[in-house]
Amino acid sequence: MTLRVDLDVADLDLAALVRTIPDYPKPGVMFRDITTLIANPAGLRAAVDGLVWPFLDARVSLVAGIEARGFILGGAVAHELGRGFVPIRKKGRLPAKTIGQDYALEYGVDTIEVHADAIRPGDRVLVVDDLIATGGTAEAAIDLVRRSGGEVVAAAFIIDLPDLGGADRLRAKGVAVRTLISFEGD
Repeated sequence: MTLRVDLDVADLDLAALVRTIPDYPKPGVMFRDITTLIANPAGLRAAVDGLVWPFLDARVSLVAGIEARGFILGGAVAHELGRGFVPIRKKGRLPAKTIGQDYALEYGVDTIEVHADAIRPGDRVLVVDDLIATGGTAEAAIDLVRRSGGEVVAAAFIIDLPDLGGADRLRAKGVAVRTLISFEGD
């Protein structure tokens, strides 16, 4: 049995549902908060559908979501595609054997990890997160998928901040990128 609530999402302005918080986490940054979008039933449906539709025929094996908002979206996308979900977490938060990938931050280096047995050679993986900015975290997630033997089908995000170049950075690595909305000038 499938339960589906009919929501009119065809003319929904997703950008209008994103809350902008100036000067967070530091002065000069316009933080794009999707919690207001995903709290709206039609907004959540439209966002998930927009992330799913391009990949219905892509033979995706797994969906990998990047901590933390990528868990919300990635889980929903995996459910809609009828596939499993793999969490990509910050260092030290997964209980079994992991592999990690460092990535540069503007103020240092951080590490994300995936369980060593989560992605098998040949798995076709869709990487999902809420937003692509500089692309460092997404690139590290893609590197983890590839190091695990998986093939990256694409990376999908609700928001692109094109001025920061993250989507272009991923495309330069041969990754297809899907975004639903963009905010320029960030």
